[in-house]
Amino acid sequence: MDVIRKTAAVWAGKATGTLSRVTRRGGGTTLPGDVARAIDPQILTRLAKDLTYGSIVITGTNGKTTTARLLSWLLEGAGHRVVSNRAGANLIFGATAAALRRASPDGRLRADWGVFEIDEASLPSAVQEIGPRVTLVLNLFRDQLDRYGELESIAKKVERALANQPESSRTILNADDPRVAEIGLSLPRLPLWYGLDDTSIASKTLPHAADARTCPRCGSSLIFDAVYVGHDGVYHCPKQDFARPDPDIKATDITLNGFDSLAMSVGGARIEMPLGGLYNCYNVLAAFSAARTIDLSADYIADRLRTFEAAFGRQERVEFRGRHLVLVLSKNPAGFNETVRTAVDLAHGTKFVIGLNDRKADGTDVSWIWDVDFEQLKGKATVVIPAGVRAHDLAVRLKYAGVDAEPPRTDPGAALDQLIKCTGEGDTVYVLCTYTAMLDLRAELVRRGWAQPYWET
Repeated sequence: MDVIRKTAAVWAGKATGTLSRVTRRGGGTTLPGDVARAIDPQILTRLAKDLTYGSIVITGTNGKTTTARLLSWLLEGAGHRVVSNRAGANLIFGATAAALRRASPDGRLRADWGVFEIDEASLPSAVQEIGPRVTLVLNLFRDQLDRYGELESIAKKVERALANQPESSRTILNADDPRVAEIGLSLPRLPLWYGLDDTSIASKTLPHAADARTCPRCGSSLIFDAVYVGHDGVYHCPKQDFARPDPDIKATDITLNGFDSLAMSVGGARIEMPLGGLYNCYNVLAAFSAARTIDLSADYIADRLRTFEAAFGRQERVEFRGRHLVLVLSKNPAGFNETVRTAVDLAHGTKFVIGLNDRKADGTDVSWIWDVDFEQLKGKATVVIPAGVRAHDLAVRLKYAGVDAEPPRTDPGAALDQLIKCTGEGDTVYVLCTYTAMLDLRAELVRRGWAQPYWET
């Protein structure tokens, strides 16, 4: 009976996905999971058991999609068959839909590894249903407060999920994030820690929008000896109650070249790859740590990463009417601050489209834009186009930041038309958008023939 139900769920899910794509109502990245789970609520667990070696689950506020893509790239290069929710549908339904898409007509998932990016709030369900071999936590930043609540409540959910993992599972945590470190130090089994170790590219002060400022044990203000991204850095409590765990795997000698490339030394290897930004050093280091845990060699990892290609909206490059567009997802204060800093200070960018939406996937409360340091654009940006459903709110924020901006454009087609008017052939334009604002702009680029649908990239 279980086999019949599983097979029926697979067939129904696959049919739903095909219909969704054929009718162009979507990429079949979520709805097939809904349908299949209605038929067999245990379908993801059953499919996960078919995997030859097991699954890697990645969670955290920023960097899930890139890290998952890095790990899939490494595994595929080593000859493994990988199933992954690479289109970014990171709720439990999206992970289910990804597994369904790769399942055979007989109902079996014929793959070696599963690599699933999972929304923090969905981690307890994912751990229970997938039973991952490795769980990787990247960071915990303030994000979509209308949906998630305060950072501490999400941290508790992640902690409970990790504490309930199978004994055979390995947990890999970012030592540089105080809230992630707090979780790791409370777990019954010792995690593997990773972190950056190059103060030459660090700041000495926290950005004003930093979230984790206090000791989780006594409430004292943490002392930061180095700040890398948001509140991630080297820290300790002045009362010696809490401190950054010593990373087991460290990245040193870091070189950054805008959005074009990065290089760093880790585990005896020199990694050089076409992906930019300090925040991506964390994603690469996280993927390296997970890959070493499952016995991929450091030399192989470094060699394979040289040819990595960015995911949808994560430093994706699109040519549009002679302009070079760099699409960078920017969805919360920590992430936005880093993408703006990278674009302005490292890439020397001067032309921007900034998109803000307030749909459910973005978070309906957009007050967080007042914690983004758009002041970094003042006097440096020559073209700034506010776009998206909440383009007018964004225009107000930019005005208070002292940034001269074009009139707001709520229609993505109008934003692209304005871009053509304000820029010339050969110009590079940085497109910094929240999730659905990025989808809207890419959909318009697809409609005009300048990009592929994101589920085909």
